[in-house]
Order: sequence, then C-alpha cells, then structure tokens
Amino acid sequence: MGRELKRVALDFVWPLHKVWKGFINPHYGECHDCETCKGSGYSPEAEMLKDLWYGNLPFHPAMNGSKPFLPTHPKIIAWASRNGGADMWGFDTECKRLADKCLNNHWCHHLDQGDVDALIEGERLVDFTHTWNRADGWKPISPAPEITAAQVNEWSMFGMGHDSINCWVCVCARCKRHGWPETCADCGGDGSKWSSPEAKKIAEDWQEEEPPVGDGYQIWETVSEGSPVSPVFAAPEELADWMVYPGNDTSVTEGTTRDQWIAFIRGPGWAPSMIGNGNGLRPGVQAVGDLTND
Repeated sequence: MGRELKRVALDFVWPLHKVWKGFINPHYGECHDCETCKGSGYSPEAEMLKDLWYGNLPFHPAMNGSKPFLPTHPKIIAWASRNGGADMWGFDTECKRLADKCLNNHWCHHLDQGDVDALIEGERLVDFTHTWNRADGWKPISPAPEITAAQVNEWSMFGMGHDSINCWVCVCARCKRHGWPETCADCGGDGSKWSSPEAKKIAEDWQEEEPPVGDGYQIWETVSEGSPVSPVFAAPEELADWMVYPGNDTSVTEGTTRDQWIAFIRGPGWAPSMIGNGNGLRPGVQAVGDLTND
C-alpha cells in the first residue's frame, strides 16, 4: 500500500481520489452477508470463543485453569510506569486497571496447554520453537523445547503477541475438542450468500482492468483498490512540479521535494506509504527518492 507511478494515455481522464472503475468488481451486488452468522463465517460456538479471546464476553482466567495476573506483576508495574493514566488516578489504580481490564478479561492471555499445543502444531509460536539469524533465517530448535501455557501467557502480555490467525487456530482447536462445528452451517464459512451459483461464478471470473496505457505520467495511491492522485502529464518534471505545488498534495507524501519526486518517477515508481529506519518514520516516496538519488 502506498504510491505508484502509472503510465497512462495522455488523454486519460478520471476523477482524482476516486477508485478506478476497472478495479471494482461490479458483480458483488448479487452477494450479501449471511444473515445467520452476520458475515463472520463462524458457527455460534466459534463466535462465542472468538468473543472470549478478545474480551467481548465475560471471561475469567479460572475458566481455563489459569491464574490472574496480579497488579504487582513486574511487567504490569513497568507498563503503568509508562502510562499517563497513572498520573490521572494513581499508580496502584492504574496497575489494577491494566491487570483487570487489559489482561485478565481476555482468553488470549490465559491459554491452557491444549491451546498452546495447537499453536505449536500450527507453527504459530516461532519465538519459542525457532531461533533466527540474518544468515539462516528461522531455524527450528532441536530437540524441540517444552513450552508451557504459563510461558506463552506471560509472553502475550506485551509486544506483538497473538494475532487473528492465532485466534482462529485456538478457536478451531477448542471446537474440535468439544465436538462443535467451526463454521456457519448456512454459508459454509464464507460469511456471504449469493443470489445464485451463476452469479457467484460470474463475480469470481471477473478480472480487473488497468487504465489505458500510454505515454503519460500519473501518480496513484494503492491504499484503496487504487485511484489517481494527480492529473496526467507528458513528462516526469511536469508531474513533479504539480506534486510539489502548494495545496496539490495534502496526503502522506506532502513535503516531498521535487528532486525526490523525479527520482521516484524515473526510478522504481512504487513505494509504501511509510518507511521506517534508524532515523524514524518517513513517507515512502521521500525515502525511495533519496535512495535513488544516492
């Protein structure tokens, strides 16, 4: 997701900041969310487990045979020390809030051993099961270490922790252990229903269409499906002049210099929205432009 240079026809006209029609599948009007699962694709049992994972339903660690994190836990104390909330309502109150409202009411921080074993089987705990170095990348630890639920639960308190894939792995494992269905019986897990099988096939067979190719230069955003953020110009210098003219670029690339734009246009022609390095976070076009000029 970021900025992209497109070579389009010089007479190509399309409203700025409006997604190009060729990138929008027109056939999805025949599709609607499944009324049974409200578009989630989950069975009622799996939906309940997902809500417990994210703390959207009442959860207590004892439900999984886990012990609550105490407000005196060193990591919670360190967390509270970094929080402005401690100054607003007191340090001890902040520690208790973090323990009760951010950790102890979420299944994801209180897995049982069955959950952990499912994550290991799915290769979702590489921080525990693998080592990493620049030359070899991730390598499995041999012999495989024993990993406890308590270790994983403390690991999940901070940092990247679990993601939605880990949630789905644990939800599926729990459903399997209880003999529950994982997906909605009405839509088969798709989360959507089609007016007819024919309509679904037409939508699936649809292919996107790029704008007409030509000699023109134009900047597009790729954060959405894709839309132009500049008019079409005949030369890189003209496009760069337009991008740096006051008021024309009010996006994440605002402040990019003319030289950086020209280097981007003549060079890679694509950059993510932002790039981080030792100097902090910068607009991708600026960073790529400077690298190209160097």
